[in-house]
Amino acid sequence: MKNTSYPASYYAATAIPASPRPSLKEAIEADVCIVGAGYTGLSTALFLAEKGFKVAVVEAAKVGFGASGRNGGQIVNSYSRDLDVIEKTVPTDKAALIGSMAFEGGRIIHDLVTRYAIPCDLKNGGVFAAFTQKQMRHLESQQVLWRRYGHDALELLDRNAIRRTVACERYIGGMLDHSGGHIHPLNLALGEAQAIESWGGSIYEHSPATAIEREPRPIVRTPEGSVTADYVVIAGNAYLGNLVPELAAKSMPCGTQVIATEPLAPEVASHLLPQDYCVEDCNYLLDYFRLSADKRLIYGGGVVYGARDPSDIAAIIRPKMLKTFPQLASVRIDYAWTGNFLLTLSRLPQMGRIGSNIYYSQGCSGHGVTFTHVAGKSLAEALSGQAERFDAFASLPHYPFPGGRSLRGPLSALGAAYYSLRDRLGF
Repeated sequence: MKNTSYPASYYAATAIPASPRPSLKEAIEADVCIVGAGYTGLSTALFLAEKGFKVAVVEAAKVGFGASGRNGGQIVNSYSRDLDVIEKTVPTDKAALIGSMAFEGGRIIHDLVTRYAIPCDLKNGGVFAAFTQKQMRHLESQQVLWRRYGHDALELLDRNAIRRTVACERYIGGMLDHSGGHIHPLNLALGEAQAIESWGGSIYEHSPATAIEREPRPIVRTPEGSVTADYVVIAGNAYLGNLVPELAAKSMPCGTQVIATEPLAPEVASHLLPQDYCVEDCNYLLDYFRLSADKRLIYGGGVVYGARDPSDIAAIIRPKMLKTFPQLASVRIDYAWTGNFLLTLSRLPQMGRIGSNIYYSQGCSGHGVTFTHVAGKSLAEALSGQAERFDAFASLPHYPFPGGRSLRGPLSALGAAYYSLRDRLGF
């Protein structure tokens, strides 16, 4: 049996208390059954519950067990591939709709945190840090592009400004997104789950979906129960397995690794990140870091294609941290964990329908904290009869990986190695 306990992460160690939720042990009915209690499933369920739908969420492990409770905790706007790529991919009207939602995820998170008083250590401000002039030129173009879609919260940082923001000598500049920020991701998920339950929604933990019987009225089977619903929303992302083969063929789970230091002395923490912003660099295989509420440095990076768990996470990430902050050479690592996100070939998210009553959203490709909340709102709108925004996302192409499941990992790793070499050489 798979381990369905939270990994030994900093987030699990500091999570808000939550009573155990029951597993599904009977046949029930709902307006909507949602498979997966990560951000996609939770936000969809919450928006639907607010609209009066009877929702039931089935989760194989625990709320926020997957990427939603393990990520870097950074609120990063737009998508893994930016709006200029989307403009070249779909018709103008669809691109405009997708662009109008590119900066909505962070606003949704702020609104939910405020309305439901979710204690998730929300902080404002996110920095993109550049190593090269080429990366700075990209940030300058990105500022122009995002402003075209009405996003004016960006501030370019020169060499002096970036060093007042991050105590790192490697960066030559950057860009501050004042509307970005960071959170305790597992606590956000747990708070959203409590909000769903306050509206009468049901969440069943340790209840993996083992089969979905499709039209006319779908039934989601679990080991000891079932949910018959008018609609099903598939929101398992990297932890869905092969439950829906046509979705598995168009995506690939990837692992990313994160460490958390011991609490830093106040003067050390304020020196490293004086404004308490989160940071990600501009490399293809990027590093990301921030301070926790108790002033630990949370540092992540690296990708394992195919989502194998490395045997020594700290040995992979600590050297990356020390390249950025050599002044932390004597600092202890208290936590090290890994988690999976779902990559698509295009690095664009995938949303769509299977038949008339099974909906899905997957493949955030590393931008899940914000996109999942936009996806949840769009899914709830579609099930309420307003599908325009959902259909815009559904118009994005869904490509299968070349070589199928056996070759998608090696081929993706080869491509990543190429782009990583370009980063190192400054091309």
